Amino acid sequence: MAQSAPPPFDPNRPPLIEGFTPTVLQHHEETVGGKFLRKARENPLVPLGCLGTAGVLGYGLICFKRGNIRQSQIMMRARILAQGFTVAALVVGVVITALKPQK
Repeated sequence: MAQSAPPPFDPNRPPLIEGFTPTVLQHHEETVGGKFLRKARENPLVPLGCLGTAGVLGYGLICFKRGNIRQSQIMMRARILAQGFTVAALVVGVVITALKPQK
């Protein structure tokens, strides 16, 4: 049996191994919106906490601009609570994901 010359080196191709046929893994690129929706479905409390924090912050700034200092201070304290809720939701989501059995 005559041996043929090996193919020239191509850095973009993996080396050929006799008797091995690799399975081709198909990649699907996930869009930013798709990733956001997937993550929001996995842990829906985080986006709710973010929206709550932004809402309370916005209302607090409006109260501050109007001169209602007392209400503005209450809203800034509520913002801290909303941020705490968001961080707690993040931590709970990470723990649940870590404890979930791998597929």
